[in-house]
This record gives sequence, C-alpha cells and structure tokens, in this order.
Amino acid sequence: VQVVESGGGLVQPGGSLKLSCAASGFTFSGYTMKWYRQAPGKEREWVATIDNASGFTVYADSVKGRFTISRDKVKNTVNLQMNALKPDDTAVYFCNVPGLVWGQGTQVSVSS
Repeated sequence: VQVVESGGGLVQPGGSLKLSCAASGFTFSGYTMKWYRQAPGKEREWVATIDNASGFTVYADSVKGRFTISRDKVKNTVNLQMNALKPDDTAVYFCNVPGLVWGQGTQVSVSS
C-alpha cells in the first residue's frame, strides 16, 4: 500500500503547478483521498479532499477557487491543480489516504 507524490517545484507568484498522487496496493475507488501541506515552522494543514467513488470534493478556504482536486480512476491517481499561486502556498504537499497511508511529500516553492 503506497501513495507517491510528484509535480512539485519552484514557480513564480501567480503561476500554476499540478501535483499528482499515484496510488497502489488498495482499491482506489473505495477510498477518500486528501492533500495536506506543511510550511516551515507550521503545523500540517488540510488542503482538499476527494471521494474517489463519487468525485465529491471539499476545499480549505485558503485554496478555494484556486486549487482543484480530481481523480483518474484508470490511472489510480489523484491530482491537485494549483493556480494563482501565492508565496503563502510554499510548503511540502502530502497525499493521504485516511487511516491507511501517507506519501513522502513533494516540495512546492512560490517565489519571485
């Protein structure tokens, strides 16, 4: 059972990045999956949730309208499209399957 994040990097304010979380070892459609992030010196915070069966999504207020979580049931992947990025979005982003597994994270840095 594992999830592996990819797609992080350095981007200028106002730019976009797409993160991916590749899942394996469990029944993808049977789980809710989440993205969290942790900035230096801060606690890990929840970013977004998707129910892989229904596609229902929920977002933190800080990213609502800028980030979009989606899933690809063929590739067993959950994506996080991040637009209009701000320096405050700088963090390590983690994929999580509640009660099952955490990924190792991918760094997102927003800076000019």
